[in-house]
Amino acid sequence: MTFADPVPSPASPATAGLFAPGRRAACVGAVALISMLAFEAIAVATAMPAVASALDGLPLYALAFGAMLATAVLGMTAAGQLCDKRGPYQASLAGLAAFLAGLLLAGFAPSMGVLVLGRALQGLGGGVLSVALYVGVGRVVPAALHPQLFALFAAAWVLPGLLGPALASGLVALLGWRSVFLAVAAAVPVAAALMLPALRRAGTGSGEALRWGAMRWALLASVGALMLHAASQQKAALAALLFGAGLLCAGVAARQLLPAGTLVAARGLPTVIGLRGLIAAAFASAEAFLPLLLTGQFGWSLAQAGIALSAGAVTWSIGSAVQARVTHEATRRRLLPAGFTLSALGLGIVMTPLLMPGWPAWLALAGWVGVGLGIGLSFPMLSVLLLKLSPPEAQGANTSSLQLSDALASSAALGLAGLLFNPATGAVLPVLLMACTLAAAAALLSPRAWPLPGRAA
Repeated sequence: MTFADPVPSPASPATAGLFAPGRRAACVGAVALISMLAFEAIAVATAMPAVASALDGLPLYALAFGAMLATAVLGMTAAGQLCDKRGPYQASLAGLAAFLAGLLLAGFAPSMGVLVLGRALQGLGGGVLSVALYVGVGRVVPAALHPQLFALFAAAWVLPGLLGPALASGLVALLGWRSVFLAVAAAVPVAAALMLPALRRAGTGSGEALRWGAMRWALLASVGALMLHAASQQKAALAALLFGAGLLCAGVAARQLLPAGTLVAARGLPTVIGLRGLIAAAFASAEAFLPLLLTGQFGWSLAQAGIALSAGAVTWSIGSAVQARVTHEATRRRLLPAGFTLSALGLGIVMTPLLMPGWPAWLALAGWVGVGLGIGLSFPMLSVLLLKLSPPEAQGANTSSLQLSDALASSAALGLAGLLFNPATGAVLPVLLMACTLAAAAALLSPRAWPLPGRAA
């Protein structure tokens, strides 16, 4: 039995769909891999309190998450070069190997320190895979089907989002926390068997030597990301110092790693990459503190808060499916700012019961549904635009920049959210205001994502 598809004819029409011969295995494998990564992220977040308790590792709790995001920056940078110079197949092999090694190290960790090392390896591999997957499958699938492709990627998060917390809790109760990591490790070979044969046909790179200078800047960005995460765990003076130093390191590195003009929203590709950072930061910071709002200030149970998060995941998928059906360029130009605007309005509705005492708390759920729908409309369009504005030889580097923008901006926003949050009162309004401002800024800047007529990106 083989998972590979027959080689497609060059004239294979886009109307044949994502699962036509020649791209079926790549798409099925991509969905399997994304679902696996999604389940890992959701399940580990659910199981981490049990992990920290079992390993007496509460002081390293935040680092178990921060280390993964920090090393992902290194993986994303390396993957951009690997895809352009060696091809997405080799990059995917390297990413899968690192991710699997990290899962096994975490699953058999005798201490919290070893588990953090495993999480760092997972981040490195996951960062490589996040870039290689987009580049490789983006090459296999015709450009006309890219909107549907990225909608499919978003849909791959829905089932893990709905079932992940319950499955993780069940695994911990029945088999212990180690089973969460080891179950995902067992799924890695299956996803690899589905995806790798198709990516082998996605083409090779230029064969040029890798540029190690970029990796030094990526290391500085990783250090900055770690500082940003650590800042929220410290007392006032040290927290401000760490946040400032982390922001400086990440900012200096971003100027070197991201395309020129990204930080000032230059028209075209730089704005596309900057928008990804803005909306990812808005969503990450709001999602992290929404359960605290619902349980701490509105009196909801953890199960009810989980339903709210799952509802946002479902509407994200619905928004992605809607944008995938839009074919007219003029409509897509209007849809991108509309999605960001809907996200900002949704966050405003989430805050309404805080700003208007006496208003029903279920408005927060309604607002979060709107946030998910808005991001579903806009998030995949940024990936479509990026591939459209990138020449084939630069798709790896630019996809890496897109993911880097996401990781660095999210780290900065989460670090600032930790400083704004008052654990004594549980007040999350300042965090939600920050998230709403980021989404509104994305809406205002989004028309600059398209180059002016007659000009290159």
